[in-house]
Amino acid sequence: MPTNHTDPTKRHDFVLIFDVTDGNPNGDPDAGNLPRVDPETMQGMVTDVCLKRKVRNWVDATRGEKERYKIFVENRGYLVDHKERAYAAVGGKKGDDSKADEAQAWMCQNYYDVRMFGAVLVGKKGEGYNCGQVRGPIQMTFARSIDPVTPLDLAITRVALENRGDKPREDDDEKAATGTIGRKTLVPYGLYRGFGFVNPHFASKTGVDADDLSVFWDAIQQMWDLDRSASRGLMACRGLYVFSHDDGLGNAPAHVLFDRIQIRRKEGVEAPRQFADYDVSVTDESLDGVTLTKLVP
Repeated sequence: MPTNHTDPTKRHDFVLIFDVTDGNPNGDPDAGNLPRVDPETMQGMVTDVCLKRKVRNWVDATRGEKERYKIFVENRGYLVDHKERAYAAVGGKKGDDSKADEAQAWMCQNYYDVRMFGAVLVGKKGEGYNCGQVRGPIQMTFARSIDPVTPLDLAITRVALENRGDKPREDDDEKAATGTIGRKTLVPYGLYRGFGFVNPHFASKTGVDADDLSVFWDAIQQMWDLDRSASRGLMACRGLYVFSHDDGLGNAPAHVLFDRIQIRRKEGVEAPRQFADYDVSVTDESLDGVTLTKLVP
């Protein structure tokens, strides 16, 4: 039997808190891959797409061998291959739009990210494999840092030369054995908060079950350790709070529930550099018709 936070017939609203130390949580390609920031407040930002990519990678690594947990938007994969596979499974042929609904249902059943996040499965004109469009039950916002962050762009060097014949550069008559100078972008520290929503009506349409939600909550907590890289520094999940409603339409507005979780910088801390520099307070009294599950308190 599903628990409150894994029941797909209930509405769930959740708060995700994570931090980064000496790393770039989400580079902006329009700004030389500097960490994303709000230019007016200088708060750091991490896109929903970035977070869902981590979920996809974790699910693929832990359950990718199972048919029900295949990933549609996979790393360096071709989307048309998956849609062609769906058409073949339902006995359709290229260009046969009459099989679009059957192919879409098959993809919801077999691809975890389509079932959970939705997908545009129409493709380019003339591609020939139309599976329509799926609106996923799980939606996430951009995550935003509690305080302003300071994006840094640091120079790094490599002592090895790239090709035979390359010469070490000369600097003040001193030969430096530096083959390449590169850049590394990071924030010294940032504590980020994002929000998410699970819609039971869309979940029933895509076939989400209790196991799917359980996998999602596990992914949100554990995906950071699978996603390690030198550029991302130290990232960790610091809080995951799930508000589950008794009524599928909801028993309280999401923003009112989110306000019950407050994050404040401790007195005397001018430049936060660790999670201990913040206090997280949770008000869980008088939650009529709503159950709060603290998965990472």
